Amino acid sequence: MASDPYKELGVSRGASADEIKKAFRKLAKELHPDKNPGDKITEEKFKRVTAAFDILGDAEKRKKFDAGQIDAEGNEQFRGFGGGRGGNPFGQGMGGGMGGGPGGFSHTGGPGGRANFEGIDLDELFGMFGGAGRQRGARDFTARGQDVKATLEISLEDAIAGATRRIQFSDGRTLDVTIPKGASDGQVIRLRGQGAPGRGAENGDALIELKIEAHPVYRREGADLTMDLPVSVPDAVLGGKVRVPTPEGVVQMTVPKGSNSGQVLRLKGRGAFAGGKRGDLLAKLVVTLPDEQDETLRAFAEDWRAKRPYTPGR
Repeated sequence: MASDPYKELGVSRGASADEIKKAFRKLAKELHPDKNPGDKITEEKFKRVTAAFDILGDAEKRKKFDAGQIDAEGNEQFRGFGGGRGGNPFGQGMGGGMGGGPGGFSHTGGPGGRANFEGIDLDELFGMFGGAGRQRGARDFTARGQDVKATLEISLEDAIAGATRRIQFSDGRTLDVTIPKGASDGQVIRLRGQGAPGRGAENGDALIELKIEAHPVYRREGADLTMDLPVSVPDAVLGGKVRVPTPEGVVQMTVPKGSNSGQVLRLKGRGAFAGGKRGDLLAKLVVTLPDEQDETLRAFAEDWRAKRPYTPGR
């Protein structure tokens, strides 16, 4: 008989979802097989705790369990077996059709219409129906473990160049996740067998969704990256080579003669990835004055304004 999931987690039936989650985390950390190698008793208790959280951690399953629609292992309850309102699940005519005698399935009259199962192997009988609704054999039920989902935040540089990052799950486990080169935001990495334990079957998988963090320099626009590139007045007027930071290191770019703020220069193939394709890096020029202006610059500006009056936009 399956145990009560509330008792397994040590919570009351009125416990909140948060209380249930906290109780599971605490027990999972204490009982995890990696922490108790070779301890079969603790391993079995860990499996029961995990199975209990599988029911109570899911709002819909918990509702069904509380209503008696499923048992503690998630199986639908088989109602109406034997006498009473539900009747014989095998049909009213089945009793007489199998005949009386030794080992037979004969109907005995009287109140409630109880059937005589003497000599019948119930496990074998339920097996004829694919094991559906078995209660005596419920502990023999096998099922693949559930998949677990998690989000891993990574840097833009990690997404472009690839990396290995560690993630921790709610049960205390840690896993090293290999981020492929050219990963994109929202990409899901599947780790086979790293999900919830199975019941006599294989474990589920861990599904890791990658989330690329906001970058202090670059802004993502699909596969392209945009950035502001400060340039000096001489470089903007006369042109010249300037240093440009990219996700993979600093490169040099030529600023054309007579450049203005707002002009965009493009570095091909230096952007991010989206849909398996790499975009470009777009550098928006920002003509910038020095923090401290010397007399030479001030004199030049005064002479320029006096001899060549110029108002932008007119």
